[in-house]
Amino acid sequence: MSQSRPPVADPTPRVVVPAGTTAGAAVREAGLPGKGADAVVVVRDAEGQLRDLSWTPSADAAVEPVAANTPDGRAVIRHSCAHVLAQAVQQQFPEAKLGIGPPVRDGFYYDFDVERPFTPEDLRALEKRMKQIIKSSQRFSRRVLDSVEAAKAELKDEPFKLELVDLKSDVDTDEVMEVGGGELTVYDNLDPRSGDRIWGDLCRGPHLPTTKHIPAFALTRVAAAYWRGSEQNPQLQRIYGTAWESQEELDAYSERVAEAERRDHRKLGAELDLFSFPDELGSGLPVFHPKGGIIRREMENYSRRRHEESGYDFVNTPHITKGGLFHTSGHLPYYAETMFPPLSFEGEDYYLKAMNCPMHHLIFRSRGRSYRELPLRLFEFGAVYRYEKSGVVHGLTRARGFTMDDSHIYCTQEQAPGELRSLLAFVLDLLSDYGLSDFYLELSTRGDTGKFIGSDEEWAEATETLRQAAVDSGLELVPDPGGAAYYGPKISVQAKDAIGRSWQMSTIQVDFNHPKRFGLQYTAADGSRQQPVVLHRALFGSIERFFGVLTEHYAGAFPAWLAPVQVVGIPIADEHVEHLEQVAKALRERRVRVEVDTSDDRMQKKIRNHTTQKVPFMLLAGGKDVEAGAVSFRFRDGSQINGVPVDRAVELITEWIAGRENTSPSAESVRVEH
Repeated sequence: MSQSRPPVADPTPRVVVPAGTTAGAAVREAGLPGKGADAVVVVRDAEGQLRDLSWTPSADAAVEPVAANTPDGRAVIRHSCAHVLAQAVQQQFPEAKLGIGPPVRDGFYYDFDVERPFTPEDLRALEKRMKQIIKSSQRFSRRVLDSVEAAKAELKDEPFKLELVDLKSDVDTDEVMEVGGGELTVYDNLDPRSGDRIWGDLCRGPHLPTTKHIPAFALTRVAAAYWRGSEQNPQLQRIYGTAWESQEELDAYSERVAEAERRDHRKLGAELDLFSFPDELGSGLPVFHPKGGIIRREMENYSRRRHEESGYDFVNTPHITKGGLFHTSGHLPYYAETMFPPLSFEGEDYYLKAMNCPMHHLIFRSRGRSYRELPLRLFEFGAVYRYEKSGVVHGLTRARGFTMDDSHIYCTQEQAPGELRSLLAFVLDLLSDYGLSDFYLELSTRGDTGKFIGSDEEWAEATETLRQAAVDSGLELVPDPGGAAYYGPKISVQAKDAIGRSWQMSTIQVDFNHPKRFGLQYTAADGSRQQPVVLHRALFGSIERFFGVLTEHYAGAFPAWLAPVQVVGIPIADEHVEHLEQVAKALRERRVRVEVDTSDDRMQKKIRNHTTQKVPFMLLAGGKDVEAGAVSFRFRDGSQINGVPVDRAVELITEWIAGRENTSPSAESVRVEH
């Protein structure tokens, strides 16, 4: 298990920008690069604000140069590219009205109101026009608008921009961040020779010095998007793109995207006959086929065994409850928008269960509890249902019906720190058993909005308890302000998969509020009645989501201990079938999942079929193998070991599976010799 992230590089040295001098001039005077992947594209001032290189401070200012190949530098490149896209769209489609165009992870988008949806041919034409704009080296120039009235006059033909101007005073509105917060600013694209204004957009910036500082970009796709994310608003056309500090980085990103598409669990789920999403059931409601059911069962069985060994008690709770339970817990109204509408009968509103914790609290409260019972660890594979919006549902990783591997630990306040440390170690160890090993932690804390319940003192204590447990783990801890659950702070375990993507796995939360709301108590050693601390924990997040993550992590080539078919026997001819059936019988007695391919296909086609189905062990048998009482191993990577005695082959396979090896077996890794 990786215990740390890569070391953080030394901070970039600061540069002093003399009063009346541009930041760009100071950067050049300092000898910092102006071209290439490490070119300085903006600077960060003493308050942490990013500034254009054309920025001129009124007093000497120490700034931090920001290079193109940093997260902030890439964001500036992408936002500048979004402006180039918008310019190209309005040149190509003069009737187009502008929405917003922010940078996002690995790229950018821009929303447009146009008469018809964009086509692939439109994207190709827009890319060509964008390249012309970039090559012309237009200069990005910041201009402050004198007043709201001046902004409205200038933007009279842009209805969506006018709406943003009206929102200027609403400091909680995300769109205001796009237009400058405290002041309204426009970025003009100027002709490099004449200085004439070619195009402009309402925006807070910052931007690159010129369009020519966009080294590499690509438009990727088009989607429909509602203005400001509300279905009550007009539907716009959203063009997505990506931009990078070099062509090499763009090419590397494109390969990562292609590899992610090859690993897409929805595609592999169909190809490997693991699961499906029947239209008759509704969006986000998967069914698992027999092969997928085997993998799921093995995942659950191993987790169940590990929980039993660690002192958890298994419980079960219903799928539906009276609404009053969720009012007591606070999920109504705090969580109502992600719950399915109520079902009304017998004079009551019933809700599909969106979370298991309130029912676990009722189990704790069902009788008197003694301090001698604590910590009490309740565990359930509990089915829950959440109303995810249509645009958010994504295969198994964002479903509407799923099974949480949910546990709630009831302990004393003194037990909580030690319980958190052991809980975090348990989580990381179990995730490692499934083949994930590169972790970091995210600490989600209380924000300034009114969605959080409980006192400041309780939150401070819970947050510090979690923070210390995270620090004790030795893993990198990344802050997530405002990301806590409404009832308490949480730690999220982030795991990297085989191609470097981060996935949120386990969450651990400290809760002082639910015990109070549910009147949870235990009898302390001195006979007094005390309130327990509740630790919420979902290890996989959900079985479905973890299944999807593992499918993509392994590209469908599951470890042998999880594979639905662990061994397939492939006879060269019909007369060799009986020999392989005897081998299969010996393997089944060892509880190995094995099949013998007796189809009419030729041997080479059988090998291709089962390699495509990602079977970890293929056993081939011909006349010489039958005579010698042996089989030949064939592996997923095409490697082979010939003439292995049957008893030894059975032993090798069962040992490999029992050892829960997470790599694929091969001729190099499987040792035939005793």
